[in-house]
Amino acid sequence: MRGLESSFKPRLWLAGLLLAVFLSGCGGGTGEDAGSAQPTAPGAGTGVGGAGQGPAPVDLKTAGSFAILAETAITNSAASAVTGDVGLSPASGAGIDLSCDEVTGRIFTVNAAGPPCRVTDRSRLTKAVADGVTAFVDARARVPDYIDLGAGNIGGRNLGPATYRWNTAVVIPANLTLTGGPNDVWIFQIWQLDTSVSLSVGAGVQIILAGGALPQNVYWEINRAELGTTSKFEGVILADNEIVMNAGASINGRVLAGSAANLDQNTVTQPGP
Repeated sequence: MRGLESSFKPRLWLAGLLLAVFLSGCGGGTGEDAGSAQPTAPGAGTGVGGAGQGPAPVDLKTAGSFAILAETAITNSAASAVTGDVGLSPASGAGIDLSCDEVTGRIFTVNAAGPPCRVTDRSRLTKAVADGVTAFVDARARVPDYIDLGAGNIGGRNLGPATYRWNTAVVIPANLTLTGGPNDVWIFQIWQLDTSVSLSVGAGVQIILAGGALPQNVYWEINRAELGTTSKFEGVILADNEIVMNAGASINGRVLAGSAANLDQNTVTQPGP
């Protein structure tokens, strides 16, 4: 989340990064066998409530109450449809381009600006952004089970619950299937640190959840994301920078952006807790 650039956050980010680097030596291999639906992973048996496979879930705390939470702007080319709450902080509510009719939920702002249906609640937003930062650092610090799978190209694969890490950008040019149960968890860590797009989803590409897997149990810890035209995405995006949704793209999950969330005739649906 963009708060990483605040006065306290560089130290928090650095601590999380150093911890993650130290722990990465405990993870498992290159993961080239991870194309199976249910790979055996060191983190298996944790999952939601300890009942599922894969890592323990990331606790979003109050950030999890938002479908879209951004720090600098929420741009929009109408008409988009958002089911769930929307928030912008610390930027002014004037930076929210969504109309009241486009949001089934509440729109939270830090001041008396923005859509007329806004709810001004600076303290709630400040806490949610801070919780998003904590969740980002937590997800980044998890021990990976698989590293640099597919050299960053995971299109066409079927991945089971585990923690996956890449040191380069990740592209999904073809449908990706995540197979597991409702208590299973996936964490995707993309450690690209420059300002280019770290996660790119091709036009029309779908993330497919199979076997009862739930979008709220899929976490994408990234720098920047771009979802291609009419793509269908699943999961919680924890981005240090912006999230771009191209025309007609949809997400069943959460858009938590450290800078801007950019919408273009999109559908954003907040899943369960």
